[in-house]
Amino acid sequence: MKLSLTRLPLMMLLAAATTMACAAPSDDADDGAESGEDDLTSLTARQRKLEFAGYVYVDEGTSDSEIIRQVKQQTQSAFGALRTATVGVNSRELKDVDPATFLKTPVSVVDPANPAAPKKMVKVAYTFTDNALVPTTMATRSVISLALLGKNYASQSAKILPECTDNDKEAREFVGSVWYVFNPSVATCKPAMTAEQQKIDSDRRGLAAGQVPVSEVNRLYIPMQAKLRAVTQSTATKYPEYDRLYSGGVEQGKLVVGMVSGMMADWAAGEHHDTFEDGGYDMWYQGLREVFKARPGFKLTAIEPQVDVLKYKVGTTNVSFASFDDLIAFELDNRNPAGITYSNRNALRKVIADTLVRHYLTFEVPVQVTMGGQTKPVTIKLQSYFGAETDSTPHKRLIKTSDIFVYNGHSYIGYGPLDPSRFQATDFPASYQVLNVNGCVSYNYYEKDYIPLKQGGTKNLDLVTNGLESWVNESGPAMGRFVGAFIDGKQSSYKDILKASQFTYFGYDWGMDALRVVDGELDNKYTPTRTPITVR
Repeated sequence: MKLSLTRLPLMMLLAAATTMACAAPSDDADDGAESGEDDLTSLTARQRKLEFAGYVYVDEGTSDSEIIRQVKQQTQSAFGALRTATVGVNSRELKDVDPATFLKTPVSVVDPANPAAPKKMVKVAYTFTDNALVPTTMATRSVISLALLGKNYASQSAKILPECTDNDKEAREFVGSVWYVFNPSVATCKPAMTAEQQKIDSDRRGLAAGQVPVSEVNRLYIPMQAKLRAVTQSTATKYPEYDRLYSGGVEQGKLVVGMVSGMMADWAAGEHHDTFEDGGYDMWYQGLREVFKARPGFKLTAIEPQVDVLKYKVGTTNVSFASFDDLIAFELDNRNPAGITYSNRNALRKVIADTLVRHYLTFEVPVQVTMGGQTKPVTIKLQSYFGAETDSTPHKRLIKTSDIFVYNGHSYIGYGPLDPSRFQATDFPASYQVLNVNGCVSYNYYEKDYIPLKQGGTKNLDLVTNGLESWVNESGPAMGRFVGAFIDGKQSSYKDILKASQFTYFGYDWGMDALRVVDGELDNKYTPTRTPITVR
């Protein structure tokens, strides 16, 4: 269970964004920059083929399954090393190890305390390859100097934490999964790695061929060169399949959007707030407001379980809102209804939040869609749910019943409610669908494993994920603008949709989107010139 969205104050957020755009240390020279490469469907990321080599030492007679387990444990540590170097990787925690790359070499392990009795072991070298994402600022990089963690590194997390992590609040929260926060690029790591290497070099002197010192077998830090090779990518401007969306997918005569918004307290630190104080609560309202801006006229048509969302009571004061828009204005604009003052405002906020949390709200707006010379009525239906945590129920319900699904919340290091292992093919509609998961490192947790679950694969699925951590602040408006770009009638390309959903502050575009990419779009056939669509 892990962090998905790192909650940061604004200035820290901006500083983090700057850090995530930095190139790796300057000791790695550009030795393979390519010019004129094609763009991926992303504004901030470029696709790369990742390759690195590592090794483990195992006892003679160790089974292949145990060797694979130990190699996977080591490649998992590359997740943190690459993540902190702003590289997103596709294989879930780098688990897709290929045994065909294993090279086994018998060795004799010499312990200086007992040099006369060397131990027979096997060195298993391997090569790991995967798809990866790098920021555009690293577009010319072809190699990064990093490191892997040695055998049983989890038992040495107390040593790794101060030496080779940022050793900040987040790192200390995740010391139990130190692979996630492992950062061999921090200044304190190089001396630790150098000292370890010097000890190994000293112990190796005088040993015969085929002999290795026990300090090498037990080393904690293994230097690694991550190679990044450019791949051929399409330059074509790609669009969602708007003609299929407006033709009725999950419901005849409707385009259905599902938005699930999660609680965003720092669960890894044990935080807990009243619902109205949770960072996700305002983000939920802000997301709805952006959707309503893009397509005015939405009306609340249903809520489940049934409650009156416009009437409340605080003490002896009865409060009524004329519309859901007025309720949003109360929360976001401090526009108090009659009888509510500064002194009892939070009491009303709490009552409203406790009423709306974990309810399914449905909003609808009728439009006229002209396509192929024919005009027909279509209802744009928005299903919204706030308060999601580890239960998969709201995610499964809205994925199954939505043409466009957006989740904004924690990833729980991929083991939360959207874990692909919790889903099967029947949890997805057979029709064309767009899924956007705005949680930390969703490219790693979901992209590769969701596509095989969808009937028709990428022909029926466009998947939007991000290679690095997203942020709580501004996430609601960003996801609202994402949805708005599908229903505002402009038929925007995916690049324009990604542009609309980048994080902003006071209207200024900081160009941040946590390496967000679109996958599954390359086989889309819709273009606005071939099939113009008018939405009124």
